[in-house]
Amino acid sequence: MASSSGTSSGSTLIQNSGSEESLQALMDQRKRKRMISNRESARRSRMRKQRHLDDLMLVVAQLRKDNQQLRDNVNVVSQHYMTLETENSILRVQMNELTNRLESLKDILGILDAGDGGRPGNGDGSGYNGGGGSGNGGFGSPEEIGGGSGWTDQPIDYFFNPMSCAYAVNQPILASADMFQY
Repeated sequence: MASSSGTSSGSTLIQNSGSEESLQALMDQRKRKRMISNRESARRSRMRKQRHLDDLMLVVAQLRKDNQQLRDNVNVVSQHYMTLETENSILRVQMNELTNRLESLKDILGILDAGDGGRPGNGDGSGYNGGGGSGNGGFGSPEEIGGGSGWTDQPIDYFFNPMSCAYAVNQPILASADMFQY
């Protein structure tokens, strides 16, 4: 029995040894598969990261292009704004000057109306006698001039007689240098 137990234990050792070798081979095979799988997974991960990086680089390039285009648009709009602001400023100055001229002319017409000595006018405050709105350019009708037999080319006397408009002699003549630009 001793011999049978020795043989049995020897064959168990051989079987164990064979089983350990096959187990070791199986573990080595699994380890190699895992290593190959990990390498493949790492390669796929690197490829994904590279694709993502390439996509991000494209996005960065597009954003830079858009940003430059927006800067160009802002520069164009700013230049246009400055041009319009300059023109607007000029127009404001011209409007103020024309408003002042209008006020001065109204003052002159007021003085002319106040100093016409009750002579007939057209009633619009202009100081001109239009012959009752007949459109004769400031020349009086025959009745106003003293005729009565028809129209005349003679203007009303007080427009051209310097002695009859002595009230306007001391009035300044208003004009500016840019008056003749238009």
